[in-house]
Amino acid sequence: MAYNEDMLANSENDGLLDHIDARTSLAGTNKMEILLFNLGTEEKFGINVFKVKEVSQAGKVTRTPNMPQGVDGIVSLRGHVMPVLNLAKFMGIQEEEPHQTMMVAEYNNHILGFMVKDVDRIIRVDWDRVRPTEGMLSDKDALITALTNLDDGSLVSILDVEQILSNAFGEAIVGNVERIESGHDLCVFFADDSMVARRKIIEVLDRMGVKHIQSNNGQEAWDRLRTMADAAQSSGQDLHDQIQVILTDAEMPAMDGYVLTQYVKNDRRFEGIPVVMHSSLSSDANRAMGKRVGVDYYVPKFDSMVLSSTLRPLLT
Repeated sequence: MAYNEDMLANSENDGLLDHIDARTSLAGTNKMEILLFNLGTEEKFGINVFKVKEVSQAGKVTRTPNMPQGVDGIVSLRGHVMPVLNLAKFMGIQEEEPHQTMMVAEYNNHILGFMVKDVDRIIRVDWDRVRPTEGMLSDKDALITALTNLDDGSLVSILDVEQILSNAFGEAIVGNVERIESGHDLCVFFADDSMVARRKIIEVLDRMGVKHIQSNNGQEAWDRLRTMADAAQSSGQDLHDQIQVILTDAEMPAMDGYVLTQYVKNDRRFEGIPVVMHSSLSSDANRAMGKRVGVDYYVPKFDSMVLSSTLRPLLT
């Protein structure tokens, strides 16, 4: 697999967010950029570059009472007080020396620090070369959401950060979501590779009284959507009568949400069915990427009230 490298000279930010325009242009190309990092073993790990705001030395980490397991404490950096999660501890890896390199990331509108041994480089990969792991790995490896290979054959494990955050802080609580009273069946088709996200989406839709069809990645979603469109076309039915909204994650193995959106928007059989992007990538740049490929609405994970209030007018 061919990839481009952006070498990191040291751990002090290193222009990590340089060329942001070039990275937003990846929307619709089914490519992503991964920051490789190490946890003190031969195994390589990765995280989407768009989730990383900077890389720095952790400095003084302050422990507080009742800190969840795997959370080293809190740190103040450039006006942000953030929790610091030790990824080696979450992965069950023994540190020979305390890790001092911190990846500062933004998830679901929250700033977090992830402690690692060191960062390596940035690679660009095709999503269709990223393999989902569901059913492949044991329970102890549940924090790995996908795998890919470098040119030298070495394996890169992409961490399921949503699962890590759920393990550390608990799953988001679904609020008092009101039920939709409708005279006919309503259905949302959604795609997400995270088990945590799928559980919460289903909980919201169930409380709304809305049926759902789910897929675990963009390629699976497009195959199912295309099959549904073919069947509706053959029978002379309107696909909009079967599904009213398509809800998609942004980053998924095999096919990402941006390409899935492009396919939907370029197929006239889906006309009138809005696409809502539901993603932990909550920056303005990611919203711009979604808009570029035709996303109708963008909802950051995971706020049940915002998700339900976005879906409600599209279903009534």
